[in-house]
Amino acid sequence: MDEIKIVIVDDSSFSIAFLRDIFERNGLKVVGEAGTLEEVVSVVKETKPTLVTMDMTLPGTDGLECTRAIHQIDENIKVIVVSSMMDDEIVNEAKKNKVSAYVQKPVDEDELMTAIRRVMAADELFAFLESEYLPVFKEALMDSLNRMTKTVPTSEKVFVSGSEFKSEGITSIIGIIGKFSGRMLLDMSADTADNLVKAILKREPKSMDETIAVIGEFANIISGNACSILNGKNKALGLRVAPPAMLHGDSILISAPNFTTKSVAAETAFGLIWLNAGFQRGEEKWT
Repeated sequence: MDEIKIVIVDDSSFSIAFLRDIFERNGLKVVGEAGTLEEVVSVVKETKPTLVTMDMTLPGTDGLECTRAIHQIDENIKVIVVSSMMDDEIVNEAKKNKVSAYVQKPVDEDELMTAIRRVMAADELFAFLESEYLPVFKEALMDSLNRMTKTVPTSEKVFVSGSEFKSEGITSIIGIIGKFSGRMLLDMSADTADNLVKAILKREPKSMDETIAVIGEFANIISGNACSILNGKNKALGLRVAPPAMLHGDSILISAPNFTTKSVAAETAFGLIWLNAGFQRGEEKWT
């Protein structure tokens, strides 16, 4: 893991010293401490930590208010609650306030360090996926075209998108689940789909239904191969694909997901093929 800079938030001098000893024994750097909301805001702005441990009961405030204040400064700072109080209601409120983990006092050193490693490793794993997925999906598209039609695109362009997508005529949407969830979208005009299916089947498609079925399977192969490659790069991803959902017709608008996606526009011998994909951080699993 990269260097972890920690701020300890607690109104007990004993708890602060106890936690500091644990972190220093494990090679982590404590850059500050705080016991009130004002101190939290000040020390976080000054030290820019990567992680904050948060007591739930503090003078004049509570751990959730402090967590919200931290995320107003930097939403990427991870907060792990370390508190004697732990019940279903508090845990649910902590999750709603984007707390990354919850450890109950008295603190077990192994439990606390495991929680920290899990939280920080998830962050690094998502950063890895974000940097890797588009080249892999692009490779899967090119490889599938080559294997199934003996052709390769003549050109391709890459785009980043956060807006709705207007279909060219036929769209296959593949849901992806695993450590992180996402989707892949494959889109083309009806003419492009017809030309592509002719090349794959080496005959005329019997009907529009057959064309749509072949395009759905083509998209499924691309997404499945891409997820297999990504899983091979890091098995912790555990990516799996769902069966394709098919849309076709004129003037279809596909809503943008609540995360940023990236697209490849591939000019092929059959026409323009769009591949769009993206992933999001889901809710962290902790109890």
